[in-house]
Amino acid sequence: MISWTEEQRTLRAAAVELGEVVGKDHLERDAAGEFAADGWALVRGSGLLGLPFGTEHGGLGADLLTTMYVLEGLGESCRDGGFAFSVCTHMVSTGVPLHRFGSAELKARYLPGVCGGGAIGAHAISEPDAGSDMMAMRTTAERDGDDYVLTGSKSFVSNGPIAGTFVVYARTGKPGSPGAITAFLVERDSPGLHVGTPIAKMGLRTSPLSELFLDGVRVPAANVVGSVGAGFLVLDHVMRWEILLSFVVNLGEMEHRVRRCVDYARTREQFGQSIGSFQSVSNKLVDMRISVDTARKWLYDTGEKLVARKNVTTDIAITKLVVSEANLATALAAVQVFGGYGYMAEYGVEKDVRNAVAGPIYSGTSEIQRQRVAAMMGL
Repeated sequence: MISWTEEQRTLRAAAVELGEVVGKDHLERDAAGEFAADGWALVRGSGLLGLPFGTEHGGLGADLLTTMYVLEGLGESCRDGGFAFSVCTHMVSTGVPLHRFGSAELKARYLPGVCGGGAIGAHAISEPDAGSDMMAMRTTAERDGDDYVLTGSKSFVSNGPIAGTFVVYARTGKPGSPGAITAFLVERDSPGLHVGTPIAKMGLRTSPLSELFLDGVRVPAANVVGSVGAGFLVLDHVMRWEILLSFVVNLGEMEHRVRRCVDYARTREQFGQSIGSFQSVSNKLVDMRISVDTARKWLYDTGEKLVARKNVTTDIAITKLVVSEANLATALAAVQVFGGYGYMAEYGVEKDVRNAVAGPIYSGTSEIQRQRVAAMMGL
């Protein structure tokens, strides 16, 4: 059990308060598929976006566990799950790789913007024919003097329509080589870079998604994040942070969900008694409680191991599996607890299901995570 300091609790309380404000009108935004631009303006002034980054670049210099704790609070209070997802994407996609692997020049140029939220960040990894298979990546980056020329296309780019900076992963070596991928920081107004129109989707509708097209985009060699051929190393680090930060937000959402279901089960009456007195309902709520506590344990235990620089390959995969599938299961259970009202859009319960469906897909599907765990077991 982690003992949080007063400073950490204060940071979390501020995030909770911010989430309550940003989450207003979430149903209307979800129906319209609209990003909360006003909410982003509030977040920019809060310091939240720079939480884990160095103070010399405008960040707060917090560690991973503090960042997780604060973002859990955001997830618990903000009913706009898509907005919280965009916040995490911004921090992880550009801030995390820059902070860990960026040159001093890149950090000085771009990290203040990440911390201040002036240019929203996104990363471009997946491709139409190479979703989770980076070895099959077709986007290329060829050296030409002091530049690299990027050509190809990317799909499922979260924050794409609103992003000002992208970390683009491209092939700089022979196909199939582990050292063939490199990460580049690319500005939105780069000639030849085209952002597709927003793509409608099932859930997380308030977090804009698009394709990205690169038609001979010239990127200075100085914009390589890390070193040439180190793209897998960069992405592995980014994915660990992405899983811990994105899914700790889901943990906060699950905590709110259980509390809301318990309150409803206590007050909703059927057949002359509260529905919470029926064993079939109370058992469902107990299972939800266990799912939340299990998810919390995996998230923070894995975070502690990562901070201690221990091998977390298996832990990250299991954490992603446990939390993403628990989020979906508790969202479905909440619909059942609320019954017909849970099926109605005005209660926002069905929106949680639509949002949660994405969890077992992004950041590496559940199938890939199980394969990874099996491989670590020697299978």
